[in-house]
Amino acid sequence: MKQFISVKDVEDVKLLVRKALHYKANPLKDSTLGLGKRIGCIFMNPSMRTRLSTQIAAKNLGIEPILLNAGSEGWALEFEDGAIMNGTSVEHVKDAARVFGKYFDILAVRAFPRFQNKEEDANELIIKQFIKHSGLPIVSLESSTLHPLQSLADIITITEHKKTERPKIVLTWAPHIKSIPHCVANSFAQWVNAWGEAEFCITHPEGYELSKEFTGDARIIHDQKEALKNADFVYVKNWSSYKNYGAVECTDTSWMLTQNHMKVTNNAKVMHCLPVRRNIELSDEILDSENSLVSLQAENRIWSAQAVLSEILKG
Repeated sequence: MKQFISVKDVEDVKLLVRKALHYKANPLKDSTLGLGKRIGCIFMNPSMRTRLSTQIAAKNLGIEPILLNAGSEGWALEFEDGAIMNGTSVEHVKDAARVFGKYFDILAVRAFPRFQNKEEDANELIIKQFIKHSGLPIVSLESSTLHPLQSLADIITITEHKKTERPKIVLTWAPHIKSIPHCVANSFAQWVNAWGEAEFCITHPEGYELSKEFTGDARIIHDQKEALKNADFVYVKNWSSYKNYGAVECTDTSWMLTQNHMKVTNNAKVMHCLPVRRNIELSDEILDSENSLVSLQAENRIWSAQAVLSEILKG
């Protein structure tokens, strides 16, 4: 594996999941694989689980993680080629990335969409500039459109808890108080489709259609109750409008998942990537129930990162 930006960088999803589960059973089995190597983790945006799980995964492999909060600990970066830097940006990504290329062996980058330019976000300007100028293997810690380490952890979690060969998985939109990126929803859809071992549908109010680039042939249902029928797994996530980029088109509180919604499911397990706004996206009764997998998903973030870093080191 030369980089990890999306599921397209993975040769065999099932094999990568098995590798992650092997690490979960024996976290230190490759503890010397990365000795003498450094991973630079560049955070353009806040992070908790991604930051901690990536550090733990790196250390389990003997890699030294070095973190930089670019927004508060580094210079403001310019990403546009040919920019006349007479504004607030102090350093161009070309110069910063080339230096990172001298300091590290792997570079991991987290950069949310700006919601200012749909085309720019879709083209992944920030992460592509780091790929272009650092000369290093790049790991996405979440980009403008995708969150692959989260999605790998999600597939690991489903693999551990599925009771049928082909479970029904429902990705359901949930209310939120502000505009939320499409990254997790896009990425989850992309990975479930690539995994190919589930009946998959997406439910959301009209106006919240995601890009077909990521949803593929997933069935889209606007009636949440209908979509939830006989579901084995329900993944809850808010996202803003894609067509009317970044807009909040609906705040219908009836879309918040509660125990009442769960009556039509197959005693479904409930998933969310965290952080979650309790009693807005998901009710306390669901989050604190035995059917909630959210903390297990967070734990599996370690093993998803460890499997990916191991593949990059071996590659």
